[in-house]
Amino acid sequence: MATPLDAQSVASAASLPRRKRRGLVRFMRNRAAVFGALLVALVVVMAVFAPWLTQYDPVRASFMTVRQAPSAAHWFGTDELGRDVLSRLLYGARASLLAGVVSVGIAVVLGVPLGLLAGYFGKLVDGVISRVADALLSIPFLILAIALSAFLGPSLTNAMAAIGISAMPRFIRLTRGQAISVKAEEYVEGARAIGLDHPRIILRYILPNVLPPIIVQASLTVASAIIAEASLSFLGLGQLPPAPSWGSMLNTAKDFVSQAPWMSIFPGIAIFLAVLGFNLVGDGLRDALDPRES
Repeated sequence: MATPLDAQSVASAASLPRRKRRGLVRFMRNRAAVFGALLVALVVVMAVFAPWLTQYDPVRASFMTVRQAPSAAHWFGTDELGRDVLSRLLYGARASLLAGVVSVGIAVVLGVPLGLLAGYFGKLVDGVISRVADALLSIPFLILAIALSAFLGPSLTNAMAAIGISAMPRFIRLTRGQAISVKAEEYVEGARAIGLDHPRIILRYILPNVLPPIIVQASLTVASAIIAEASLSFLGLGQLPPAPSWGSMLNTAKDFVSQAPWMSIFPGIAIFLAVLGFNLVGDGLRDALDPRES
């Protein structure tokens, strides 16, 4: 004989596909979100298909074509070593996208479990985890990422780790607040009453109900991570030359703003569009996953 808790779980599972369809419809009706998704798709295409979108080696110098203006041969011009700016822009999208996704993945993997533990158990566990998160949140995100990256050493891998650790407190605080709210629901109390252990309650009843805001926060944090990676590369703490990165391209271009403005214009536009795309997608997901709109 099914218990009321089991019946509620079945009903909730049956309504999940309907909620997903409604969320997808609301997202597709949001023109700004769709535009953002197209920008994100453009960045993904640039990163994945870079070898097929350009005929030039992004790291090979050509001193016969130093700082040439945009032309039919080089659509975005060349840099101070004669390298094609478009090819470096395409390959640089890999570093930015990788840094955004991997860094946020690190923040989610570390932050969500800690937030669940703090929100569900409370008391001493909550006190310790929350104080650590508050201490990290007291330091500006980019400053903390720069400090950690400088400590770990300059490389894209270390930059991603530094950005991920710097973004982790956001997910701890968000997950903790959501877990505190969800654990007070009747179905969680019912799960405790029938003797379910803590790991099962957390994984089956709390985690699925805190995922929507985490997904929204993750999409918005990718945009922050892309800016952070560009900033670290600009400072020489991220992707190391001659490997292309939008931030390192801007660092080089700062010395040639008057002679070769295209060297800074196109990487700047690329960063702007990538960040705009992820922010618009995040805003669209927030509206689409809002339970008040269900």
